Order: sequence, then structure tokens, then C-alpha cells
Amino acid sequence: MEEELMKDEKNVITMKLLHYFITEKNYNPIILQGVDNEIWLENLNSDCEVVRIVSGYIHNDEQFDFDVFKTKRILKKIKKKTFTFNLNVLSIFLDMGENIKEELNKDSHLMCVKVNDEADIKKSSIIKKVFPDLSDKMKFSEKGLELFMKITGDINKHNKEDASKLESVFKSKVPYITYFLIAVNAIFYVVPMLLGSDVYQYIIDAYCIHGPSIRAGQYYRLLTGIFLHGNIVHLLFNCYALYVLGGQIESFFGKFKYIIIYLFSGLTGSLLSITLSGNVGSIGASGAIFGLMGALLYFGYHYRVYLGNVIKSQIVPLILLNLAIGFISSGIDNWGHIGGLIGGIVITMALGVKEKSSNFEKINGWIICIIFLIFLMFMGFVMAAK
Repeated sequence: MEEELMKDEKNVITMKLLHYFITEKNYNPIILQGVDNEIWLENLNSDCEVVRIVSGYIHNDEQFDFDVFKTKRILKKIKKKTFTFNLNVLSIFLDMGENIKEELNKDSHLMCVKVNDEADIKKSSIIKKVFPDLSDKMKFSEKGLELFMKITGDINKHNKEDASKLESVFKSKVPYITYFLIAVNAIFYVVPMLLGSDVYQYIIDAYCIHGPSIRAGQYYRLLTGIFLHGNIVHLLFNCYALYVLGGQIESFFGKFKYIIIYLFSGLTGSLLSITLSGNVGSIGASGAIFGLMGALLYFGYHYRVYLGNVIKSQIVPLILLNLAIGFISSGIDNWGHIGGLIGGIVITMALGVKEKSSNFEKINGWIICIIFLIFLMFMGFVMAAK
């Protein structure tokens, strides 16, 4: 059966195209309901995010127009799921009739190429522009059944490697650092309380996030304040949030990056707090925890093909709900929350998302982090002091 399959030139071209896009360009199949005689592939990190290989016969202009309409409708769903504003699509038609009179590329984001044989791939100016090495990668020494075995073997190997990478990212791990941070927060509350209310109040006064004291040289308050809590409810709420979010961030990013995200978010939350919250003292791990939300949001965006619905239904509503509570309730340092959230996003950009972030993206992330820190320090130490 496989040998018969590889006797049809259209099937051979399809197999070679799949081999190129999956093993060379890291595209993944898109599962679509009710779509026949075409294969959809996506790579949101590519300049051409979607590739369609269409084997169904397109015999006239009306059928081509309907194909374009259907494609745009499907793309709207993909954009919605992946939070993408623009998608560049390459449609490769393997069986298009000679009666098509319409211009194939009226939409700059929807590129269409007619391919009757492998020579058409080499001649296509569009393919040369977006995938200049495709023609060379279509050359195989194997023929017939050997070619089929070669291509399927390479694709299966690539898919296994991809599955292994995903497992390494999403595999649940024991969150030792999260347990440690919860313990530190608990100790910093319980021990002073056991020593007496005077001792507890002294520690709050001496180590809370307090703008005038920090500007006077007590810089340690920027971080010590994120380990203090006002009462048992405050402590339990933050420790529960830390347990839920921290375990995921520690699993996704590893222990070292997790610590950096936590402390950097706490720092940026403290800096924005002393800038905009006046001279009122502030305590709590909320700024750092909002940073973990920001890190989770950034991670989810990079894995939005898998986590698109989670971002919409869980992560974004969680962030908005907590910010809303902060704005409508008294005694909550919402500027610290916002500073931590932004800090969590930018430091995660700098540290990178495993298997997704490019070096260029990480360099830009570090530049943004430095600019953000300088801005916060200027506002907190210079402008707020006036």
C-alpha cells in the first residue's frame, strides 16, 4: 500500500513537504474538524506562521474564492485561540486546474502557490522568499518505499524529540523552593508573634517597605518587606497563592530562574510602591506573587497553542480579579501588585521560556529590565522625594 502511495507524484510532493516543514522548520499539525484533502501546519515563531498543503482539486474561480473564504474563517479561530493579530499563511495547491483566472495573491497575508511538480517549487518567487531552502531540501536519494520509510522515520523521530521536550517542560516536579519560601514567610510571622506583640511590631516598623526610610539609606527594606505580613489571614492567603503559582513556575522555569523571578518582582513591586503609595508603610509577598502571575502569563503566551484556553479562562481573569479587589478595597498596596506584575513579565522575558525564547528576545528582555529598574529607581528615589 505504501509503495502504491509513493507512485503518485502528488503524494510524493506532499510527503516531502511534510518532511521539510516538520523536521526542518519545526511546524506542528493543526487538528481541524470538517476539513478534507488539506493539511494545516503551524509555527507561531516563524515569519509564515501557517502552511496549508491542499491536495483537493480546485477547478474554477468560484471554488478558489470559496477556498479563500473558508481559509480566512478558520484563521479567525486560530487567531482567537493563539492571541495573534496577524497570521501569514502559505497555501500550496497541488491540484489546481488551468481554468483559474483570478489573481492568487490578492491578500498579502494569504500567499497562494500552484505546484504541479517539484520544478514549480524551485520557480516560485513566493517560496524563494519565505522558504529559500525548500527546493534543495526536497531532494532525496531514496525512491518509492525507501523514500516513504525515510520520511516517516524522520518525522516520527522528530515528533518523539518534541514530545520529550514538552514533557521536560510540563512534567511536575517537587517544588522545594516554593516550600522554602512558604516556610520563610511563616517563620517571619510566627516567631515574632510568639515573642510578643511588641517584638512583632518592632520588626514591622524596622523592615517594612517605607519610602522615606528607604530613601534615607535603608535599602534592605525593598526586599525584607516582602517576607512580612500583617495578620494570619494575610499570611495564609499569600502562602496559598504562593503554593499554587510557585509550584508551577518552579516546575516550568527551574529553581534558579524561579528565585530570580520572585525576588525581582518583589523588588519592582516595592519600588513602584514607594513611588506612588506615598509615605505609608507596606508589607506582604503580594508583589512577588503578582510577578509569578506575570511569569505564568508570559509562559502561557509562548505555549498558547497548548494553553490558549487556560490563559483566557484562568490566568487573565485571576490577574484582573486580584487587581480589581486591590482597587476597590482599602489598605491594599495595588501599586506594589502592578509593579510586581510588570517586573515578573519583563524578567521572564529576559530569562527566557524553555524551548521557545530566542537569544534576541532574551537580550531585549534584559534591556527592558534595566530600563524599567532605572525608571523605577529614578521615580522612587528622585521624583517621589520632591
